[in-house]
Amino acid sequence: MTRVRLLPLAVLAGSAVLAGCSRTEAPPEPVRAVKVLTVGASSFDSGYEFSGEVRPRVESRLGFRVAGKVIKRQAELGQHVKAGDVLAQLDPQDYRLAADAARAQVAAAQTNRDLAAADFKRYQSLREQNFISGAELERRETALKAAQAQLDQANAQMAAQGNQAKYTNLVADVSGVITAIEAEPGQVVTAGTPIVRIAQDGPRDVVFSVPEDKVVALKPGGDVQVKPWSAAAAVPGKIREVAASADPVTRTYAVKVSLDAATQPPLGATATVTPQALSHAGTAVIKLPTSALRQEGKGTAVWVVDKPTMTVKLQPVQVATADGNDAVIAAGVQPGQLVVSAGVHVLSPNQKVTLWQDRSAAHLAAPQPAGKSSAMGAQAATLPPAK
Repeated sequence: MTRVRLLPLAVLAGSAVLAGCSRTEAPPEPVRAVKVLTVGASSFDSGYEFSGEVRPRVESRLGFRVAGKVIKRQAELGQHVKAGDVLAQLDPQDYRLAADAARAQVAAAQTNRDLAAADFKRYQSLREQNFISGAELERRETALKAAQAQLDQANAQMAAQGNQAKYTNLVADVSGVITAIEAEPGQVVTAGTPIVRIAQDGPRDVVFSVPEDKVVALKPGGDVQVKPWSAAAAVPGKIREVAASADPVTRTYAVKVSLDAATQPPLGATATVTPQALSHAGTAVIKLPTSALRQEGKGTAVWVVDKPTMTVKLQPVQVATADGNDAVIAAGVQPGQLVVSAGVHVLSPNQKVTLWQDRSAAHLAAPQPAGKSSAMGAQAATLPPAK
């Protein structure tokens, strides 16, 4: 009886061991719902935009023509000055003393010339009476000429010293706006040291820089659109000048755009410049959202849905450029193909997928029961679907 009872227990234990050692089948992979879009041709919307700055066409750095100590500066930053206004002054004491010395030399030379002229006149009278020889008269004439030359030299020196004294006043030679102050009262400056910078009244330019692969397409006279930062609309402009050589630091080329006098923005304003020569607006291209792109080891690819089998496969693509938030595709996809636009990181090759549908949109499209108000229907549409 004991053996008969133990036999069923042994059979059950063996069945449990065999069941534990057997392999369980993996659950089938779920069919994922994916967002897709149909590849089609669209127009290129954006173009090349460059940041520029409004600058005066003529800007000068003014400095004294003589050296000295700055004792006064009348010009202030941002001040509008007219031609003839005094901008700064040097200490004129030394130059006044030099001018006084030059006047004294003129007086001495004038006295010597008058004395030489009187001697010549007297000796000329004696020569007419044959009291002196002709050689003696010639000597007196030579002395008169030398005295006259010394007088002329003294007059020239006095005029030069007078100009030096006038140069102690820095005077604006044109009308414009003070854009920079480079020296302060009490500073000792040499001749030619910049004191103020003045932007001359008149036409203004918008200056921007372009890389060397784009400068070839820009020519003087080309049309551009300039949109100042503070303005709502863009204004037309013309390319006036293209730099012949690149900047040694940035390796870019400076381009100057002239504006109409009636539409000139303030100095120093920031503007966005769109050259028409670099615009591709209206060109038919294939664009995909950046969420559809997947970076692989060999480059960029997208998931393409095979309609008959409803599986996905990786398709390498070549990205040409960007247009806003979309990527412009140069090669790799054809119009009419279905491309996954979201969730590309969770897919695998030949995976079964289904097209995702917006439940809220379907709920909104469903007819409302009779007797319900439109407000209640709208409120129900905003609620999440019941699980």
